[in-house]
Order: sequence, then C-alpha cells, then structure tokens
Amino acid sequence: MKSKKEVQKVSDSLSVKASPHVRKSARLETLMFDMEIALLPVVLFAAYRFGFGAVKVIMASVLACVVTEWIYDACLKRETGITDGSAVVTGLLLGLTLPSDINLYVPVIGGIFATLIVVLLYGGYGQHFMLPALASRCFLLISFAEEMTTYTVDGISSATPLAVLQAGGAPNLTDMFLGNINGSIVEVSTVAVLLGFFYLIVRKAVKLVPPVIYVLSFVMYMGLFGGHGFDMSYIGAQILGGGFIFSVAFFAGDMIINPKTVAGQVIYGVLMGVLTGVYRTMGFAPESVSYAIICCNLLIPLIDKFLPGKAKEAA
Repeated sequence: MKSKKEVQKVSDSLSVKASPHVRKSARLETLMFDMEIALLPVVLFAAYRFGFGAVKVIMASVLACVVTEWIYDACLKRETGITDGSAVVTGLLLGLTLPSDINLYVPVIGGIFATLIVVLLYGGYGQHFMLPALASRCFLLISFAEEMTTYTVDGISSATPLAVLQAGGAPNLTDMFLGNINGSIVEVSTVAVLLGFFYLIVRKAVKLVPPVIYVLSFVMYMGLFGGHGFDMSYIGAQILGGGFIFSVAFFAGDMIINPKTVAGQVIYGVLMGVLTGVYRTMGFAPESVSYAIICCNLLIPLIDKFLPGKAKEAA
C-alpha cells in the first residue's frame, strides 16, 4: 500500500509520484552532499570573478532557503528537514543563476518562493513537480525583469554574448569558455561547471540520458532553424551562453525531476532542446532556458502516464 508521500492524487487519471530514491533519507543526504561538492568549483570561480558581491548574493539565497524551511517546520512543530541539505542546494543553484550585483532582497524573495511555494507546500523535497531554483528564477524574471537582466562586471554594464549574437555580432568563444564575459554568475563559469558535472557523473548523482539528448536536440534545432546553418561558431556561442551548460549539468539530469523510464527521458530531453531553441530563435529574450526547462517539467507526469514503467532505486 502506497503512502501519501509516494503518491499525490492530481485527478482520477493522473498521479504525480515521488522519485524512488527519496524514500531513503540517507540517499537524499548523500545526493545533496554530492551536489554541494559539485557546485563548489562554480562558487569559488564566482568569488574569484565577481568578488564578494557574488558571494553575498549566493549567501542571501542559501540563508533564505534554509531559514524558510526552518520556520515552516517550526510552525508545524515537526522535526526540521534542513539537515538533509536540500535547502542549501536549492539556495546555491538559485543564487548562481542571478546577476552578481543584484539587490539582496531579490535572492531573499527568490529563496522564500523556491522553498515555500515550490517545495514545502507540495509536501517537501521529492514531492515537488518543478525544479525549485529554476521555478524561482522564472518568478524573479517576471517580478524584477530589469534587475534580473542588468549585468555589471567591475562596475561596467554591457550586453551578454547572446544579446550580442542576437544583434548580429560575433562573441568570442574563447572568452565565453574561460569566463571573460558579462552575464549571470554562472554564465562565466563554463570550466567550473564542467568540473562539477564530471564529479556528478563519477558519483552517479545525475541521470545522463536527458542532458545528452538535450544538447543533441538543441544543436540539431539551432542548425536547422537558427538561420546560420551548422555554423560551429554560432552554435558554440548558443551552447556557451545563457546558462545553457549549467542547466544541462545541474538541472536536465536532476535525479528527482525526471521521467522514470529511459524512453521518457529521451522525449524529455528532446522537448527541452526544441523548446530552448524556440525561445532562442523566436523569443524576445535570448536567455530563456529556464522557461524551457520549467515548461518541460510540467509535462513529466504526462510522459510517465503514456510511457509507464517500473521505477528503480537510484544506485
């Protein structure tokens, strides 16, 4: 007989199920610890590149997530869940997607939204149906559009590489890879992101099918419909810009928010790649990968419904 935490009824014909590995708290704690280790190179690079401003933004986001969960648990008079590290990871992921000099009330509001609205009100970590950090980023983009899209490095505001590309310019791929560009904290950390992703692969803390299919489908879409053919400089700029690499590494292969079958994960990856391409080529905001992934999150219950399969415990 399934517990309330394992199945949350949405309708008579559709149910949202928690991923199997979250049934074991020890496994969740290990997964969150691995995520923290994987994000450490990104945080360190951000501190080096942007200075204490980036550190303050990340800390504000983390503290908002942790304190929100602690207060929520205290109000319900139950044992706090902050010890599993999920709030810390959510705060890190959210903070890294923000501009380094943004007003601190923005990451605080974002942390509260991610933890309370996206996670806790749906039963806690593992019961939510959207990636909390990305859902919060989308919320912040809508609520604080100007602040979320104004990037300053060393006191100088300039366009991001994708904005330059959209205007007909040609960003330097080497600078994009090494982080000598403007953008959100994580956009200038490609090397650090790849180091963290490699660690997650070694630790088997990430699903590999969705990220791989995501990249391949995105490249195919941009090559066919991007207007530049398979020009590697153009496609390379699209891959290295807009937080795409970070999203592939830390969101697309999330161990909780993902279809439970391989076939479902392939479809999920294709949908993310195509929708990201649509936003990039047809949307007014080139850095809209967050919207693409969140929209695909909402389709996971339908994918699982039409591609049923037995969920397996994570290794």
